[in-house]
Amino acid sequence: MAAMVLSATAQAKGVNENGNWVATWATATEYTGKGDMPKSGTLDGKSIRQIVHVSIGGKTLRLHLSNEYSKEPVEIKSVFIADIVESEDIKVADIGIDIQPKTARYLKFNGKRNLTIAAGETAVSDPVAYDLKPLQRLAITISYGKTPVNATSHRGSRTTSYIINGEAKPKTTFANIEREDHWYNIATIDVIANDCSAIACIGNSITDGRGTTTNLQNRWTDFFAEALQASETTSNLAVLNLGIGGNSVFYGGLSDPAVKRFDRDCLEQAGVKTIVVYEGINDLGGTNNDAEARAAKIIECYKEFIRKAHQRGMKIYGATIAPYFGSFYDNGDFFREAARQTINKWIRESGQFDGVIDFDSVLRDPANPSKMNPAYHCGDWLHPNPAGFEAMGKFAAKIFTK
Repeated sequence: MAAMVLSATAQAKGVNENGNWVATWATATEYTGKGDMPKSGTLDGKSIRQIVHVSIGGKTLRLHLSNEYSKEPVEIKSVFIADIVESEDIKVADIGIDIQPKTARYLKFNGKRNLTIAAGETAVSDPVAYDLKPLQRLAITISYGKTPVNATSHRGSRTTSYIINGEAKPKTTFANIEREDHWYNIATIDVIANDCSAIACIGNSITDGRGTTTNLQNRWTDFFAEALQASETTSNLAVLNLGIGGNSVFYGGLSDPAVKRFDRDCLEQAGVKTIVVYEGINDLGGTNNDAEARAAKIIECYKEFIRKAHQRGMKIYGATIAPYFGSFYDNGDFFREAARQTINKWIRESGQFDGVIDFDSVLRDPANPSKMNPAYHCGDWLHPNPAGFEAMGKFAAKIFTK
């Protein structure tokens, strides 16, 4: 993980008898190609309001920002957080545009509102007092100076970010808005919490939320977090979504594969005691007469994830790979299906994971187990729809609430 700028002082502050730092929300940062930059081409001199859905709450928080994948520094004039305006009258496409100004709190970095994050680096804010409620939507408003040609972002935010010209203040009305369904520079929110821990879920587009409804927070990890919060015995568990669309365990895929980002995205998040690994279909989807070898390599990678997690005293769960017949990965090659079955059998029966989350059994069609249940797919026979994600999230929660 790239060295943290401004982090040493911030990490030392605010940790007391009330608890330790635990991540309540996180995303996997990645390189931003031209197609995922704002349509205007730049964030220079603009402000962006980004909406996140946290899991556990807290009274003190800090925000991690990332410039890891950029070749130029990013200049930030200010960052403030606030509760959004909640109303049934707000259109889904506009959720989070308006905030409650009285709740706004500026973040500081080594005592200053402005900061510059060097190329390839990250930064973490000083702790700030804030009444962050479990499962709430939080607005993060960043005002920029000069920004990189290619930002560090997360492409699959599944929420709309609202961009305006100039520096935003808590009472600024967002008008003449540029909209982008990406997150820029934000990486993690930690809270000080007592007797709490986090579950890091690393995965591909199914975890990232392809097939969900933009702005409605209905990924499987959202349903997972909601179900955990509903039970007194698991309301102390945070859920972190570290999915990336098109991602793989080892072979090809989009952005850094899981073998490269596992340490940063899972092991190094504050308060993580449990990891869920749900990846592999994109590796198999790219097979070229080497499905058996790829299955063996994926299992080898799983073993390495398990070794690393256990070295840190963490538990790690394996999630079985869901069916893909009828999707763009279905080319009639049954070697891919045999490889999927080989991997799933190992996950279920090897005993090397601390637990199994059998998403294959949740999502498959009982009448045709090599195909996703028609009630659960989003139209492409690979990604679930919100009903499928809800089934996944609630199924996962039952494993932790037993």
